[in-house]
Order: sequence, then structure tokens, then C-alpha cells
Amino acid sequence: MNNARKKLVLVGNGMAGVRTIEHLLKLAPHAYDVTIIGAEPHPNYNRIMLSSVLAGGASLREIVLNDWDWYEENGIRLLAGQRAIGIDASAKRVTTDKGIALEYDKLVLATGSDPFMLPLPGADKEGVIAFRDLKDCETMIEASKRIKKAVVIGGGLLGLEAARGLLHLGVDVSVVHINGYLMDRQLDETAGGMLQAELERQGMKFLLRKHSVAVLGRKKVTGLAFADGSEEEAELIVMAVGIRPNVKLAKTAGIEVNRGIVVNDWLETNVEDIYSVGECAEHRGIAYGLVAPLYEQGAVLAKRLAGVETAGYAGSVTSTKLKVSGVDVFSAGRYDEPPGSRALRYQDEIDGVYKKIVLQDDKLVGAVLFGDTGDGAKLFSIMKNGESIKGREKELLLGIVPGQKGADPLERLKGLSDDEIICGCNGVSKGAIADAILNKGCSSVGEIKACTKASGSCGGCKPLVEGLLAVYAGENAVATKEGICGCTALGRDEIVAEIKRMELKSIKEVMNVLEWGNAEGCSKCRPSLNYYLGMLWPEEYKDEKESRFTNERYHANIQKDGTYSVVPRIYGGVTSPAELKKIAEVAEKFDVPMVKFTGGQRLDLLGVKKEDLPKMWEELEMPSGHAYGKALRTVKTCVGSTFCRFGTQDSIAMGIRLEKEFERLNTPAKVKLAVSGCPRNCAEATIKDFGVVAIDGGWELHIGGNGGVHVRATDLLCVVKTEDEVVEWAGAFLQYYRENAQWNERTSNWVERVGLDAVRTALQNKDDRATLCARIRKTLDLTTDPWKQIVENGALRKNFEPLAEAQNV
Repeated sequence: MNNARKKLVLVGNGMAGVRTIEHLLKLAPHAYDVTIIGAEPHPNYNRIMLSSVLAGGASLREIVLNDWDWYEENGIRLLAGQRAIGIDASAKRVTTDKGIALEYDKLVLATGSDPFMLPLPGADKEGVIAFRDLKDCETMIEASKRIKKAVVIGGGLLGLEAARGLLHLGVDVSVVHINGYLMDRQLDETAGGMLQAELERQGMKFLLRKHSVAVLGRKKVTGLAFADGSEEEAELIVMAVGIRPNVKLAKTAGIEVNRGIVVNDWLETNVEDIYSVGECAEHRGIAYGLVAPLYEQGAVLAKRLAGVETAGYAGSVTSTKLKVSGVDVFSAGRYDEPPGSRALRYQDEIDGVYKKIVLQDDKLVGAVLFGDTGDGAKLFSIMKNGESIKGREKELLLGIVPGQKGADPLERLKGLSDDEIICGCNGVSKGAIADAILNKGCSSVGEIKACTKASGSCGGCKPLVEGLLAVYAGENAVATKEGICGCTALGRDEIVAEIKRMELKSIKEVMNVLEWGNAEGCSKCRPSLNYYLGMLWPEEYKDEKESRFTNERYHANIQKDGTYSVVPRIYGGVTSPAELKKIAEVAEKFDVPMVKFTGGQRLDLLGVKKEDLPKMWEELEMPSGHAYGKALRTVKTCVGSTFCRFGTQDSIAMGIRLEKEFERLNTPAKVKLAVSGCPRNCAEATIKDFGVVAIDGGWELHIGGNGGVHVRATDLLCVVKTEDEVVEWAGAFLQYYRENAQWNERTSNWVERVGLDAVRTALQNKDDRATLCARIRKTLDLTTDPWKQIVENGALRKNFEPLAEAQNV
């Protein structure tokens, strides 16, 4: 690291803290060496989208805001899966629970909030959880596989989203709420009742005005008891009753704490060079829990750290625009009709629309919108500006000007102030979007997304972004079209077709000829282009290592503590004493903390230091298991007819043959195979990308399975008689998938998208299969395993050292 730079340590890898760093990198990209301590073993992700993960609408990859490569590209050291446990303000040092001591010049505390767990008797039983992070999502997803009934305590937004996700997972869900209607902090009773009716139609159940007093069961949860003597059965209880700022670290360091970490208008604490931002910070007596105010704080703090003159943070007027289980809801200001106020209401039970505005002294002081939230931004802008609305009450309530049939939606957008937040998830204002269109050349929603991140998370603001595009770009606006990333409006098929037609042979050439919006590309498009070029031109294209993900460059999986996992290939799960001895010797030599059998019948060496990776692979002298890559991972086998009394075919030999046939094969996403020696299917072949099941006199070939979060059973492709036919069909299928799937698209998603009949049609002709097999063989003949590169010419070491040096390894 550059010693001339100051050292900045950020405690907390959440949305507010990392957004501050993003601003800082733009204002003063070389001012600080940045280290981020993150308690979760993940890169920065959008916590707002957790409910989508739970409901199956998004994966971790899709809610990540800044992936692993972003940290590396910006020279940021991320200590994932570590917690800061102590601050020595006099020595300017932070200590983590892994024993790492970090010196700092500036320290930013963005420790967020903790879920509030009701102190009920029995709350420590197995089956009582919160809903706050990805781990909670994973717990609920896993629990849904074995339980039938769950109770969610809390009828606010978080509780309803948790309940909706569990309902989607097939669990019978009851929501317990202490008050008389749902979301009583955001909605009035009418809107809350309409929301309840809609959610009940979706299958949710509600227990209102219920005061929880105890969790029932011995070791495991069996139910929940209420103050009125009633009980509700439950195998899982999710507490979603609120959050409170995480101030423990600050408090033990002697930093002033009230409800949150007390800060001034420049987000400074009472201790010199220590700042705080986000849900953990308390400014002028308020700790905010919404994204927009936290991003406003981050912008001020970034300018302060960069030495840029700025007005202080003066607090935020907040609004809430949400989509609760498919229902649009907006709330701002005082919806509870304070003394001296009057309220105007409009309700349409048929279309499910409710609007309420609260007025005081001819000014708008509150609003609730249900079902139709199109006027929310305009109402919020009027509320913040404190302008008189005398004579305009009906216009604001109904969204029309008296005497007109309806207001032009574009005119509504024009009337918004520049500081109006359009994208609540990412804190993007109308002014920022206008600037992207007018001054930075953005002419499509995709380009605006790449430039500002607007519409890049939940997508709820996309209609507003499209409207602003129409307002400011006019005829120059490009029709909304989602490309493979924000750098281009071109989709996968268009890109591949143009690469073929114009015989483009490098990533730079593709980006230049196809007019990429970002000349350098991004972490989404560069790996995909690297794959497409390698797939189309296996002989001519030279793999671009810098366009691969970190794990693939190091030939190992990064772990949450920054160490790596090394998995040598063990064909079909069959090994030998000599091979085991070699692995054991290498593990001892490099002080590997853990050696574990994987689900794919291999040995995983966990906790390897980054600097040991090249030498370790060299001494193993075993092929890489590609556990890190978008490639053939494993071929799982059962013992088959070799030993098993039920086996009908030699599944071990078949599995080893397939693995040796297709190892090193790069694919759009990871690929797993399995061979079961009989229909009892002990190798779980029917949840693999390509599964082989032995039957009397032949083999069943299955495709498109997935045993992950979204389990998908395979489709039967065909039945063949010989082992040669198995290899032939496997090769043809894999190559057809390689040539037609989108980057990062698993076979399970691909088969569902294109249809089983399309795959069968493409492979049914023997000559077509032979052609596909010839192309896959040509590709495989040109590839070399990483361990051979090390032994023969040190290629991995050469590739590794500049990267290691850049990270001060």
C-alpha cells in the first residue's frame, strides 16, 4: 500500500458505509488506503432485497451491490466475516475478533442495527430467529423444507415480507401483531385494513391485538402463548418487531452514545477522527432506519473526508414507498391527523385504491397512498418545501386538475424538485438522473442504471426513470432494453451474433466495435465476454485472466476470513493411499486448519493463506477440482455394480470416464454431473446438470437438475444402451449448452427457458451430436490444467504475484 496515503478504516460493510466509500473514491480516489471490516461473509449487498431472496425472486448474486472484484479493483482490503471488538482511540487502532489490529487516521463506524428480540420466556429455544440478514434467510429457507407451520411476530413491513417469503416456500404462516391493523407506523387504519384483505387473499393469516407472553416447547419451538390465554402452534417463530442501533463497540470505546452513536452535522463523534454514519448514528436526536437519509449522510461525510467544502447534514424529512407482497404503498409525514389538522380521503374498493392527505394551515403535512402511488414523489416534494396548497386540495388528492380528465404523468415528473429521491434503494435524486441524461450522455434506462444505480435494485422506480428519460432525452431516448449489463443495451444473443459476424477476437475490440457505454466494461460484462470469445474462438482467443473472477485467477475459493479453499480433483470420488498421503503431507506442510470431505466426494483444504497457493498447487501435482470456476465441478458416483448388490452397471468407471473426458471444460455457469448405479439413485443424479442413472441393459440420461436453493428435478433426455453413447450425448449436451446459454445461467434455468423439446430436437440427429462433440473436443484439446502450468512454466505464480503485490501480500 502507498504509505503517503492516510489509513481509513470502515467498520461495517453495509449499504450506508460502503456508499460513503463510493462517494469518497469519486471525490478523492487516492487520498486513503481503505480497509473495511464486515461481520458477514459476503460482499456489500442490498438488505432491502432480502425479502426477494426469501421469496425466491432473487439470488445473492442479484442483490450484491459491490462484488468481490470491486474491492480489489479499488484497492480496498475487505475483512469479511470478522467483527471489530475494540477501539483504542489514543493509539488509533481497531482490533477484530480474529486478532487483527488495524491502525487508522480516520475511523468510520457504520455498525448498523440489531434486530430487537422480545425477551419472552423460551425465546432461546431452537426455532426462534430474527429476519435481518442473509443468514436468517438461509435459515428460513432450510427450515421450510421440514416444517409446516410458522408464526411471524410483527405486522410491520419486515414481518409481512418474512411472512410472504415463507408463504412462497410452502409454509402455513400466521402473522401476530399487537395493534389492531397492519403497518400502523406507516398507514392509517383504512389502508392497513385494505392491505390485510389483499394479503389474506394471498393466503396469509393474521392474529391482531395479540400480546405474546411465552414461547412454548421444550428444546424446540412448538407454539406461542398470548396474554388472553390462547395459543398458536408453530415450528418456527420469526421475530420482526423492530431494530435498534448497534452501539456496543462505540460505547466500550468511550464514544458518546444515546439511542445511537451521537454525531454532529458533519457526522463526527465526540472523539477526534472517529465518525459514524447509517442506522447506528443518532443525529439531532434521531436515528434513521430508511435508506435515503443514510445515503444523504454518506454524501456529507465523504465530502468531509475528502476535504471538499460542504454544508452539514441538517436531517431528513422521510417518506416510505414500498411494495408489500405486490401491493404499492406510500406514506409520508403525519398520517395520524394531529390536532388542528384536517384530512381528505378518496377510496375505490373495486380497484383497490386509497388516498389520504393531511392538511394543516393550508400546508400538506401527511399523505397515505395505497394501490396507486404515482403521486407520492410529488406530494413528498410539496411537503418538504412547505408550500401552500390552498385551492389545490382536490388536485393533489385525485391527481388531476379540476376540469381536466387526467394529469399528464410527465408533467408530474417535471414538477418534482431536483432533490426529490427517485430511487429509494440507492438514494438517487431526480437531479442526479437529469444530470446523467443531459450532461453524461445517458439515453437509456440501462445507461442511467450504470451511471447512477437508479432502478438497479428492486426495480420499483423504473417507471419514474423511464419517465425522466422521456422528459430530458425526448426523441433521443433509446427504447427500454436490458442488456447483459449497464455498459450496453445488447443482449447475449446479439453480442454473440455480432462477434461471429464481424469475427471480433478480443474484449477491447468487442467493446469498441459494439459501442460499449463504459470503455473499460464492468465486473458483469468482462467475464461474460471473456467466456463468449473463448467459446467461439478456442484456437485463436487468449484467455484474459484479468477478466476472470478472483477465485478463478487464484484457482481457489476465497473464504469469509480472507483465506482460501483448495480442492484437488479426485475422479469419481475414488482415491488411493498414495494420493491421500500426498494431500496429508501438503496439508501438514502448509498448516492447513481443516481438511473436509465435500458433497462432491472430494477433499477440501480450508484456511490456506493466499501467498501459499502457488507453491501448494505445485507440490500437490494434482489436477484442480475447479471448485471455484464456471466449469465442470464434480462427477459424483455411487459404488454401483462393483460392490453394491443392487447395482446394475459400473457407475464408478462411468463417472471417472465422464470426469476425465470433460475436466477443464469452461461453461456458462458451474456444472455438476452424477452417475447412479441403479434407480435407487444414491448419487443423486436427478438433481444434477447432467445425470446418468443405470437401468437394466442401459442408462437413463437426465438434464437440467439443481440441488441448490431452488431445487429442480431433472428432465429425462433419453435412454441409451452403451457407455460410448453416454459420453457422446453428454458431450453434445454440454457443448449445446455452452453455445446457447447466457453467461452465469445454470442448466436448470436454461432448460426451463428454452424448453426440453428444443434440446431434444437439437441433439436427436447423430450427425449433429458428432459435430457438437467435435467442437467440445477441439476446445478441450487446447486447455491445460492450472497445476501443469505451475510445474511446467510457473504461469500461475507469474499470474498471481502482480495481484498479490497489489494487495500488499
